[in-house]
Amino acid sequence: MKDVTILTQNGVNVEKSLELFGDMEMYDATLGDFLEAVETKLKNLKQFKETADMPNFAIEVHSLKSDSRYLGFVALADLSYELELKSKANDLMYIYDNYNALINEANRIINLSKQYLGREVKENIIEDMVSIPKDETILVVDDSNLVANFIKTIFHEKYNVYIAEDGSKAIEYLNSEDANKIKCCLLDLNMPNVNGFEVLEYFKANNLFYKIPVSIITGNDDKESVERAFKYPIIDLLSKPFNERDVKRIIEKTISYYS
Repeated sequence: MKDVTILTQNGVNVEKSLELFGDMEMYDATLGDFLEAVETKLKNLKQFKETADMPNFAIEVHSLKSDSRYLGFVALADLSYELELKSKANDLMYIYDNYNALINEANRIINLSKQYLGREVKENIIEDMVSIPKDETILVVDDSNLVANFIKTIFHEKYNVYIAEDGSKAIEYLNSEDANKIKCCLLDLNMPNVNGFEVLEYFKANNLFYKIPVSIITGNDDKESVERAFKYPIIDLLSKPFNERDVKRIIEKTISYYS
């Protein structure tokens, strides 16, 4: 006989769910159906988050919210509801800041449900990013706090992310004791004070390109500026606007270029 306290003592409101399902047999069958579908649902959410596809993210997280409410997963339903509202408002930063909390709660519920049903329990069902010791740094040089913080949100669990709001701050960091930890630099071309081209000149004068690979960020479609930038040994170009998948691709390509 299944031990329902595995659920009830861990925040699952089974009693409320039975008002809908009527008995535990129907509840258990529906819980089994939930487990069959939820991993695909969460993988879809990950994909929609990475591509900033908020309309489809909202649809998928709404479905997760409904399932969670039916089955008494109170915390997961609440998290899903908040992310549904924010995705409908196209609040990307809220989604990125709170997505991992949703995944962690979903993993907890999946494992509780499997334990209750007598199925094999795994430590992590869905992983978004594997945490490693943060002894390596990504240098992001951009005068837009929104862009810089967006990149920091994506990578903060894997790397230290140092944000320089202009070229002078970047050069200052390149001369610091922590410069040897920099794995790559993502550099905006158009900034006040010391701009991206002046930073590229600094890299060239100090033979840094092959120690710290550089890719550039630009929202400027000026062909002349892009051609000028590629006269330096930069790795790639990230054009604004961009999404999480674009950022991950260029960071991974830049870091691995000389590996």
